[in-house]
Amino acid sequence: MRLDFSAISDVGRVRKDNQDSGYVGPHVIAVCDGVGGAARGDIASSTAIAQLRKLEETPPGPDTSESDLLAMVSTALHRAHERIAELVQENPALEGTSTTATVALFDGQRVGMGHVGDSRGYLFRDGELSQLTNDHTFVQTLIDEGRITEAEARVHPHKNLILRAVDGTNELEPDLFVLELKVGDRLLLCSDGTGVLEPGRLADILASGSADYAAVELVRASFEAGSSDNVTCLVADVVEGSPDEPGQTPLLVGAAADMRTRRTRASKTGSLFRGHRAGDTGELEPIRAEIPPEAGAAIRSDPVDPVDPESLRYAPVAPGRFAWLSRLLALGVVVGLLWVAGAAAWSWSQEQYYVGEDDGTVVIYRGVDASLPGIDLSHPYETTNVTLDRLSNFEADNVREGIDSTSLADARKKVEKLARSMSPEDAP
Repeated sequence: MRLDFSAISDVGRVRKDNQDSGYVGPHVIAVCDGVGGAARGDIASSTAIAQLRKLEETPPGPDTSESDLLAMVSTALHRAHERIAELVQENPALEGTSTTATVALFDGQRVGMGHVGDSRGYLFRDGELSQLTNDHTFVQTLIDEGRITEAEARVHPHKNLILRAVDGTNELEPDLFVLELKVGDRLLLCSDGTGVLEPGRLADILASGSADYAAVELVRASFEAGSSDNVTCLVADVVEGSPDEPGQTPLLVGAAADMRTRRTRASKTGSLFRGHRAGDTGELEPIRAEIPPEAGAAIRSDPVDPVDPESLRYAPVAPGRFAWLSRLLALGVVVGLLWVAGAAAWSWSQEQYYVGEDDGTVVIYRGVDASLPGIDLSHPYETTNVTLDRLSNFEADNVREGIDSTSLADARKKVEKLARSMSPEDAP
């Protein structure tokens, strides 16, 4: 099988720049939604797409195992994660930038999926729409806990607060899974700008027309429904053929395409859908974003200076009011465990014995024949009247190196053997 695809990304009616990026080709479908406001989410999304599209260079084949397919996806996501970290290190002004990422890697019969954040993947099959990905958002946790419904989540004031992202800082934890495909399937990967559309509306649009029509209509319908965000839609139909046969040219859209021309989409063409039947929306007034206390977000709205909601979209859980107490307790637990481990090791060492020498005399030591900086792990336990100058050179060297014993009784037997090895006239 092969993919017949289309892609479109639009800045929308409100925002001045496009922080979404998308790519679709014979083997790779990927959408990223940059987060960070002034920290340039467009750079994060385009950087991630630049790494994810490299999967086209060494595409999987039909003999690729599921584990290898997912390993390829995971590796690409981690490359994006590391590249963002490098950019932030090179330019500290980018601190705080991040991006969502949803990617599908096609091998001719199935896709390996990787997902972080709240961009989405859908499958339209036999007239039924299925959401493939699970949002990593604050409101999704409320849905999972049964506190709100999906309909309520679509209008929740904090619906855009994401808990996981590709940011180059926190540990990357992508969802990874494999999906078997069949001819007639239609895949949709989209940014959260389409979140205003109910599943039924998505299904209606995906049920008819070509991939081109579906992509354009999804963007138009999202703005008609009131989306104030950038909207990016990638649609791919599964048809008969081979993904490696000559076909469509790969498509790069959004900020990733803008970066290549060093111009923003807004300055180039503006929004394709800025007007609507009731007239232009114009510019909305700044939104005073406020993060719910239960989200534990580090950043909250300032009563004087409005906060760009985009800069608050990715808000990892921050330390609570008593973070110092938690750290102190954690430190106490660690110290306690180390003390217990050290006490156990010391107790064990004091049950060990070996034969050694002290100032030319054979001595039974208690402990282990080793030492740490500033710490002796053994001490003389019994002194004998056997001296090294009355032993053969071989036996004296063995004593100097330390003769291991399994117990105190065994150590005493070894000393007796050394005494018997002396000549009768020298024996004590």
